[in-house]
Amino acid sequence: MSSADSGRYAQRGVSASKNEVHAVVDKLDRGLFPGAFCKLTEDFLTGNPAWCNVTHSDGSGTKSLLAYLYWRETGDASVFRGIAQDSIVMNIDDLLCVGATGRILLSSTVNRNARNIPGSVLAALIEGTEDFLQRLRDFGIDVRSGGGETADVGDLTATLTVDSCATAVLAREEIVDASRIRPGLAIIGLASGGVCAYDAEENSGIGSNGLTSARHELLAKYYAEAYPETYDKQTPEELVYCGPYRMEDPLPGSKLTVGQALLSPTRTYAPFVLRLLNELGVEKVPGLIHCSGGAQTKCIRFGAGVHFIKDNLFPVPPIFSAIQQASQTSAHEMHKVYNMGHRLEIYCAPEDVATVLSIAQSLEIQAQIVGRTEAVAAEGKNRVTLKTAAGEVLEY
Repeated sequence: MSSADSGRYAQRGVSASKNEVHAVVDKLDRGLFPGAFCKLTEDFLTGNPAWCNVTHSDGSGTKSLLAYLYWRETGDASVFRGIAQDSIVMNIDDLLCVGATGRILLSSTVNRNARNIPGSVLAALIEGTEDFLQRLRDFGIDVRSGGGETADVGDLTATLTVDSCATAVLAREEIVDASRIRPGLAIIGLASGGVCAYDAEENSGIGSNGLTSARHELLAKYYAEAYPETYDKQTPEELVYCGPYRMEDPLPGSKLTVGQALLSPTRTYAPFVLRLLNELGVEKVPGLIHCSGGAQTKCIRFGAGVHFIKDNLFPVPPIFSAIQQASQTSAHEMHKVYNMGHRLEIYCAPEDVATVLSIAQSLEIQAQIVGRTEAVAAEGKNRVTLKTAAGEVLEY
């Protein structure tokens, strides 16, 4: 285990940096645009040399366990509709970062323990998937369902996992290539929480990253005792459901309960990116970074010789403040695990900042300049400097 993964997150069997994965994957063929946010390949689907393909797989992660807890406590299976959205958005919003805003085919996979997950839960997941895909199409994002798979694998999982795979075809000239991130750019962040024009309700900003720790840090030992199927028995006992709250308790500083905040469906930025690329054009968007795995340090993998300075971060949403207070996790680890207030970054020239902010405002998405890019020392590696909302300076 690397020193970067030595905190409470790693002790629960999860890696924020995924160094062990990158150690293997980074040696493989990086595709047509090696520095892009997602791997892009030749267009094997149609054979058109002017086009390319991108395939992305992700899911709702352990957020599905929160829905399971809520359902077991209330009997309300509709909570899984939000889990379907989480799984889709974690794919779609990564694809947005290479410019894919249409011609997307999605397939979903649910692995379940049929003894614990009945048909009513599957129905909510399927209906939630179809409803959200229709909402995306209403936004102008052409995405279609290619079906999926439900596997009864009780020997593998005690509850369920909800995953998706999205494949898109797009012209090579339309690619947003994050290798173009360079010194001299503004970094604009889009808020992960609040209410935007297309949100059905207030969003806590939690997204679908870090939920293994968030669940255990906030929720009380009651859940370990009542639902032992929802945690890894190899996790140290003192790190299992060690928080002060029940799901129905109010979240400090918020109108949401703890359960509502943890289950808040992941917001998509698809309507924003579609307008951004239509108005500015791909040539004026050197990079889009979805602050998912790695959170505020995700950007470090893109561009070359870049010092990412983020010294104007959003106020920390209540959900992250509660996690940090309950766990006493360091700010250094918090910003590497959780988005801490913004989940999408737009890299652009300073003269284009006003246009980017105007597009966000038109969709009622909170947006602001969170930082800038500067040059590192000659032949130096990328680095990130963060100034937290509390004024602490963090280096990565």
